[in-house]
Amino acid sequence: MKDNHLIDMTDDKADLGKVEISPEVIEVIAGLAGSEIEGVATMRGNFASGVAERLGRKNNHGKGVKVDLQEDGITVDVFVITNYGVSIPDVCKKVQENIFQTLKNMTAIELIGVNVHVVGVQLEIEKKEEPKKDQ
Repeated sequence: MKDNHLIDMTDDKADLGKVEISPEVIEVIAGLAGSEIEGVATMRGNFASGVAERLGRKNNHGKGVKVDLQEDGITVDVFVITNYGVSIPDVCKKVQENIFQTLKNMTAIELIGVNVHVVGVQLEIEKKEEPKKDQ
């Protein structure tokens, strides 16, 4: 694995310069692509991202996404909470397809795999309006 943890995009033979993409950029793109699928309630971060968010770091676009740079390619792990009543396999397949396609379109990166981990189901809680009191 590279020491600088950047993805080198210099497969083209054009001598215009070097292009590198940070894994954090891939996390943000994958997080947005995963969360836009209908049936995904929210992305679930790990303990460290939860602490960072509470300490004032509000960048949660990459929340719930882990990028693993390996010798043979890149793997993305996504941690989601789905809505109650949806077909979990269908939602997960759509998440995988959308992340694959979005990363390919935006970065030209071919992924080894997108692993979707369903870590919860969110129940829809209807908020009942309290009757207004006359003053």
